[in-house]
This record gives sequence, structure tokens and C-alpha cells, in this order.
Amino acid sequence: MANYDYLVVGAGLFGATFAYEAAKRGKRVKVIEKDNRISGHIYTEEKDGIQVHKFGAHIFHTSNKKVWQFVQQFAEFNRYTNSPIANYKGELYNLPFNMNTFNKMWGVVTPEQAKAKIDQQRQVLGDKRPQNLEEQAISLIGTDVYQKLIKGYTEKQWGRKATDLPAFIIRRLPVRYIYDNNYFNDPYQGIPIGGYTQIVEQLLKSPLIDIELNTDFFANKDHYLADYPRIIFTGMIDQYFDYQLGELEYRGLRFEEEELPVGNYQGNAVVNYTDAETPYTRIIEHKHFDFGKGDKNKTIITREYPQTWHRGDEPYYPVNDKRNNSLFKRYRELAAQQSKVVFGGRLGQYKYYNMDQVIDAAEKLVAREFGKTGE
Repeated sequence: MANYDYLVVGAGLFGATFAYEAAKRGKRVKVIEKDNRISGHIYTEEKDGIQVHKFGAHIFHTSNKKVWQFVQQFAEFNRYTNSPIANYKGELYNLPFNMNTFNKMWGVVTPEQAKAKIDQQRQVLGDKRPQNLEEQAISLIGTDVYQKLIKGYTEKQWGRKATDLPAFIIRRLPVRYIYDNNYFNDPYQGIPIGGYTQIVEQLLKSPLIDIELNTDFFANKDHYLADYPRIIFTGMIDQYFDYQLGELEYRGLRFEEEELPVGNYQGNAVVNYTDAETPYTRIIEHKHFDFGKGDKNKTIITREYPQTWHRGDEPYYPVNDKRNNSLFKRYRELAAQQSKVVFGGRLGQYKYYNMDQVIDAAEKLVAREFGKTGE
């Protein structure tokens, strides 16, 4: 093992980006991955000529020009723009909340009319400062939009009543008084033609990088710690420390994929189901990420079901409430005492990351490890 400069635990986007940059600097890297595939949750797989996002919709978007230029090296991106639809008991509304949404909800036509309607509905709070997600949402968007398009979806997503969720979850809710269905404000947006898996394959293709799949770090933890001079760990930080301070909480997801004998099932890549009665939060129709490319007589959809997470399940969303954030801070203090192990990525840093943020965080680690000039 003395031949290796780094062990990277996890072949997701964070680990692969670090391994790529380390190999560029002449470092030998071993990457181990517990699954039988690379790419983590951005894994895509072709079926019927359609790139299927196996772990939920992933739309690359960023305001970071450096990150955008970085990913362009590994794939050509299309011009896909994220414009999801909300389905509330058969009523369809545009997302994010914008003038199209307000026109459908209330029949208003001008921004002034929409603002007046929302201001009127905010009055139910009086002068009260929002204490939970429900009150925060009403303060931003009024009662009608909250009841139809936020409440049911959010409570399904988090498995808790909106009144029991912290206000900060929804503080950055996009609200626009223009007719614009583009969900993101970022100047750079798209989906790689040919899927995301190819990006991670390109990141890991250096002859200085060796990959072992189906390899569990914890099965030989002491061996890895003894034999590798530096370890980049992208797994669950509480698991690394054997949950000695307690267990961090996640939300789980279950994906139900179905091939249908139609060319176009729902007319949009993402449709959110915002009523409480529908058990899933959204249906993804994958071919619309690539403008209908693939078999013209078939389509593939995926229903997403949030679920309670238990130890051993695949972790998806960190539950960044007061209790969990306080616990993570204590784990981070333990991590700082590790001389050869660095914790990174969504699980290692217990943080919800967009893809561009994952790459940026990995590049910042690279700068710390090797210096900004790469020396």
C-alpha cells in the first residue's frame, strides 16, 4: 500500500473529483466503493435509448463559471431548463411560483394584483415572526399557494407536519412576479448528453487511479488506516465514528421505475404531486431531460416515495434541524482530531449539496492539500 498516496472512500462526484485532481499532480490513488458501480446518486443508465436518472432527477446548474468550465471537459451538455409542474388533485400549476402560477391560482394578470393577493393572505399571521415552516411559507406566498402547493408535498418529503419543521428550510423559496418557469436563476444549466456516469468515468480513468468496487471500508477499517498515508472519506461521518455520539438522521427515498408503451406519458420531465393523498412526491419522465430522445414508442417513468430512514438504508437528505446540526458539530470536532483522514461530500459533511457545490468543495480540498497552484 506504500505505493499509494491517497485512499478515496466512495466513487461519487466528490471522491472522483479529488482523485482526478490528485492524479493530475502525479499522486497515486486507490478508490474503493461499496456498491457495484461508480457515480453515487448521479448514476445514469441507458434504457430504450433513454438516459435514466436512477436516483432521482439531477439537473446541473451553477453560477460558478469555473465549475461549469470544469464539467464541460468531460461531457457535452444540452440546454435543458428545469421547469417542473405541480399537480394538486388534477390542477396543474407552474413552478417555481411565478405569474403563471398566480394567474392559474387567482386569475390575476399583473404583478401588482398578485402582490396584493399575497399581502392580503399574509395578514393571518399578524405581526408574528414565523416560527416554523408553515408560518414561513405563508409569510412568503400566502395561504392558498401554501395549502395547495407546499403543505402536502413538504410533509410527505420530510415525514413531519409543517408546523414541526424549522422555518429556514423554506426561507429561500423562489417567488417571482414575472412570467418565467425557469426554476433556477443560475446562468449555466443543462444535462450531459449521454448521462452523468460518463463524467465520473472520465474523472477516474487516469492510470494513476485504481478502483475497487464492492469493497466496504468498514470491513477492513483498521487495515486501511494503518496502510494508507492519507484517506479522503466520503461516507457517513457518524458511521465512521461507530455512532459513538449518536445517530444522525436522514430521509430515505424509494424509487419505483416503470417502462410504458407510450411515447409521452406526462409531457414534462418532472411533475410534483403536492396533495397529501398521493403517496409519492413526484413522477420523473426521463426522456424529457433529453428533449424526447430515445424509443418513440416507449417511455420510462420513476415515482419517488419519501420514507423513514433506518440505519443500513441508503441515506439521501440530511435532516438539518437543530438536534442533528448540533450532533454533527460534535462529530466534526472528532473529525478535526484525525491526523490522516479528511471528511468530504454530502455524507462526510452532513450537508445537502447541489452537484456544482460538491465539485467546488472537492476543489477547495484540493487547494488545501496541494496549494492553489497545485505545487
